[in-house]
Amino acid sequence: MFKKILIANRGEIACRVIATARKMGIATVAVYSEADREARHVRLADEAVLLGPAPSRESYLLADKIIAAAKATGAEAIHPGYGFLSENEDFARRVEEEGLVFIGPKHHSIAAMGDKIASKKLAQEAGVSTIPGWNDPIESAEQAVEIARGIGYPVMIKASAGGGGKGLRVAFNDKEALEGFTSCRNEARNSFGDDRVFIEKFVEQPRHIEIQVLGDAHGNVIYLNERECSIQRRHQKVIEEAPSPFISEATRRAMGEQAVALAKAVQYQSAGTVEFVVGKNQDFYFLEMNTRLQVEHPVTECITGLDLVELMIRVAAGEKLPLTQADVKREGWAIECRINAEDPLRNFLPSTGRLVRFTPPKETMWQADTVHRYGVRVDTGVFEGGEIPMYYDSMIAKLIVHGKDRTEAIAKMREALNGFVIRGIHSNIPFQSALLAHPDFVSGQFNTGFIAQHYGSGFRPEDVPHEDPDFLIALAAFVRRKSRERATGLSGQLPGYGVKVGKDYTVIALAADGQHRYIPVHVDEFVGETGYASVLVGQGEAARRYKITSASRLNDIVITGEVNGQPFTAQMERGSAKNPLALVVQHNGTRLEAMVVSPRMAELHRLMPFKAPPDMSRYVLSPMPGLLVDVAVQPGQRVQAGERVAVIEAMKMENVLFAAADGVVAKVLASKGESLVVDQPIVEFER
Repeated sequence: MFKKILIANRGEIACRVIATARKMGIATVAVYSEADREARHVRLADEAVLLGPAPSRESYLLADKIIAAAKATGAEAIHPGYGFLSENEDFARRVEEEGLVFIGPKHHSIAAMGDKIASKKLAQEAGVSTIPGWNDPIESAEQAVEIARGIGYPVMIKASAGGGGKGLRVAFNDKEALEGFTSCRNEARNSFGDDRVFIEKFVEQPRHIEIQVLGDAHGNVIYLNERECSIQRRHQKVIEEAPSPFISEATRRAMGEQAVALAKAVQYQSAGTVEFVVGKNQDFYFLEMNTRLQVEHPVTECITGLDLVELMIRVAAGEKLPLTQADVKREGWAIECRINAEDPLRNFLPSTGRLVRFTPPKETMWQADTVHRYGVRVDTGVFEGGEIPMYYDSMIAKLIVHGKDRTEAIAKMREALNGFVIRGIHSNIPFQSALLAHPDFVSGQFNTGFIAQHYGSGFRPEDVPHEDPDFLIALAAFVRRKSRERATGLSGQLPGYGVKVGKDYTVIALAADGQHRYIPVHVDEFVGETGYASVLVGQGEAARRYKITSASRLNDIVITGEVNGQPFTAQMERGSAKNPLALVVQHNGTRLEAMVVSPRMAELHRLMPFKAPPDMSRYVLSPMPGLLVDVAVQPGQRVQAGERVAVIEAMKMENVLFAAADGVVAKVLASKGESLVVDQPIVEFER
């Protein structure tokens, strides 16, 4: 067994590998860029080596420096994690040539599966089901149309070296095939330096289901069940679960056996994933093989009780697999939500900056721990007070739950999301809450088009209908009554001017457009010692009573307790960006901004004039924090609607800003190379 390994990665996956290495008694070496000098993986490792400046191409993609760091520190092996150099055959070969061990498959296996056209041919030879299509590079758009007609629409046009949603189009007719081929070829050439494109049948109502495989150097290969990865946004996975709620036992076995056959055909030695597209009738076809550890590997660890990183390390050290196919378990149900630094209300634009607060829900499962299951686990590479840099991907944590069945797993995940506190940047937690509550997700009736179908025009707060909105009103009143009760006990109050606690309140549900709601609330039976209150929301026959018990303190952001005998977890804060007197309640993805006041104060509040927000229509504003890489206009220039104005870069994404209307540029307010904050003006147009 190795005494020391180097981890050629960053963020949560580097921390994940460190956890297993520590359990196995193996010393670790981290590598880092200048942007990651204070990163969590650097702090956790036994040693750390600086690679270079922040951009990946000048740090985490420098094979020479990584190999040199391994040699200089005495590391015997390199774990690549996922992304960066993890599926780079040249890097894997060079590691071996330098006398080090690559903790992953052999370079020839990576090469065989890295080319989509070659891998499909190899899969066919191994007896794996493949999608009907044209597997040779296509020379022209006209040829692409001819081939598409022969296969039958709809077809999928894909770049051979594609990935991450780049170089991929779906065509339903000749026109779309013609345009899609040209776009794919250009994207592939620009992104991967390889413009080969192929065409295959597009499977309707497709599900993305993948099989986890594991092989050793002694010819043994097993499969560790499947993962359901159909909940995707723009080809990027959002929620993963294991097992799949869709496939039958027979389909599971057939997919697993084909995945093993493919792995054996390329002499696969490590953890890997064979991805399939599965049609509505459970017909399945090979997509590709990922020759690395997957982001979503924790859900497989939950249902099998295995540490995949440990097994990767043991296989790389030459050990035989410690289990056979018959030993593989499938216990309970696991779900993973990717918590990303992005703003779902601004079309999921990246959100960078300092994590002012980062408090994950209480963990009862941990990385590298195969004993404690049926709980909550958080895999992350960040910490409170740390920076989310603009140079890397947007994922800041993975939230994993394990339940006895799918219903319990969904309930656990919703509660865990309720208790996940992130401040300073935006996150996609409200969107995740909406997905988990959607009837089609709950019933398991979804496919890869789920998000595009239900949230095609973007995500809005009203897309998260709360099952009991009056509960949020009751909780705000409960906290306000608790605050007033505490205030009565403060010493030094002047006689006759002490704080008086009433039972009748009005909760003003604040709206951005000034259309506030005024809800009468009565709070009685308050017992401070036990944190109990009975809250009546509304009046007359429509009134509803909530019996709330909570021992949480007034300054706690996360409030836990029971309402009408059922447990709850919610978040409560005093003051918002617009109103320092407001209480902000968040629960199950719904956010309520409210003032809890006396009935008389509510009457006066109704008389307050509404101050409309300033008109910013003549400005081009930055929709996200990022680097201004280009300003395409100058003062005095006449610009037409839809014309390019500026380009902002963040988290490996370029966002082009266009003029919303015709106009003349009055001022350019930001300079190329400047770091921007959200809503910072870039260009001002004449009135």
